[in-house]
Amino acid sequence: MRRALKIALALLLPYPLLFVGFYIAMRQSPEVFSGVMSKTSNVVFLIFPFKRMWLSAREGSLKVGDAAPDFSLETYDRKSRVQLSTFRGKKPIVLVFGSYT
Repeated sequence: MRRALKIALALLLPYPLLFVGFYIAMRQSPEVFSGVMSKTSNVVFLIFPFKRMWLSAREGSLKVGDAAPDFSLETYDRKSRVQLSTFRGKKPIVLVFGSYT
């Protein structure tokens, strides 16, 4: 009985530590998070609720009606940069995150 308890503790004790570690990694930059995930075994995806963790870690603080944060992006041809705030109040802007392909 004592041996079974020790084995159970040895298996269950690391779970909260790994859970917190993955959650913290999810809140980091994409480069850091991808580095962590590239070294993660596929078995881990069966053990942790990654979808709920991800949605919680990356939810942000913007609410409906809030102004989009200012940012700049390189143009497709890489010859210049475009900043969101330069369009504010001039014409509607649609931000699309994702891929059309």
